[in-house]
Amino acid sequence: MNKIITMGALALLSGALAAPRISAQSIIVNPTPTDLQVRVSTDKDPTGGQVPNYRVGEKIRLSVTANQDAYVYLFNVNPDGSIDQILPNRFASGANFIKANTVKQFPASGDNFTFDISGPSGLNKVLALASKTELNLDQISSFKATGTTTSAADAFATVTVKGQQQLAQALSIVVTPLPQNTWVTDTALYNTVGATTPNRNGSLTVTTNAEDTTVFLNERELGASGTTFANIAPGTYRVRISAPGYADYTTNVTVRAGATVNLNISLQAQRLPLTIRSNVEGALVFIDGRQAGTIKNGAYSTQLARDSYEVVVLAPGYRAGVQQIQVQNGGTVTVNLNRAQ
Repeated sequence: MNKIITMGALALLSGALAAPRISAQSIIVNPTPTDLQVRVSTDKDPTGGQVPNYRVGEKIRLSVTANQDAYVYLFNVNPDGSIDQILPNRFASGANFIKANTVKQFPASGDNFTFDISGPSGLNKVLALASKTELNLDQISSFKATGTTTSAADAFATVTVKGQQQLAQALSIVVTPLPQNTWVTDTALYNTVGATTPNRNGSLTVTTNAEDTTVFLNERELGASGTTFANIAPGTYRVRISAPGYADYTTNVTVRAGATVNLNISLQAQRLPLTIRSNVEGALVFIDGRQAGTIKNGAYSTQLARDSYEVVVLAPGYRAGVQQIQVQNGGTVTVNLNRAQ
């Protein structure tokens, strides 16, 4: 968040063992359905579904709520990759256990400090992680020793990881030992923009569901998604978003002076041609437990996204043919059957 703290009169076929999923947009996600829910939002967007702008010098307030009693951990990933741990902290209102269906605000209305936006400019991500049990964050952050606090900033823990990828990996290690239905996350986004002279140009923010994404503006490379691209002259542009393993996404956007265009794009995984050959005509082909087709003229052809799959070929009077495959560039796989004895 890189905020100025103003004190007093001063002015973030598998089941229950599924691993946490690291997400370009949401940082870390629990892939297992859970009845525990958490929501985080900013004071400019209580819905949590928009990307509001905060100018340098503005005050910001965050709100978080959970539908069950939970420990809530709040992180802000700044545009430069630095990370602030907002909750827990050592202020009077900094405890991170919240009761079900209550709203915790930070700073709280009775606190004698504020959060003032100070930059750098760009997209911020606020991650809320709710857990039914208290977590050990020693590998992620640490507070100064009790009794050595000398300033308001010392009330916050120092985060030792940098960037959302490292944060996601570190949190993944923390939550992996937990029962999968006992933790959940949510994210809220906001932009930090300059405070001084009115901007005659506009900005473009692009977020996607894919890693290693490249954004092009009129075929000029801008950079990776998850970034706010500033200083774009007003006008209409062709935006192309490209990522390995995904189909390119193209759209037109109109940039206006002093405004930010927000694109939140779900890229579609590329589907690659795969041929499954077998020695039994009419055999049934199953992919990951679902019937996909029939062997005709010695083969069955389909298209699949890059991933791992289980292929099973069945025919009366033959033993089942089973093969684990990894689809990377398409191709052919052979699953021959032997007669049952």
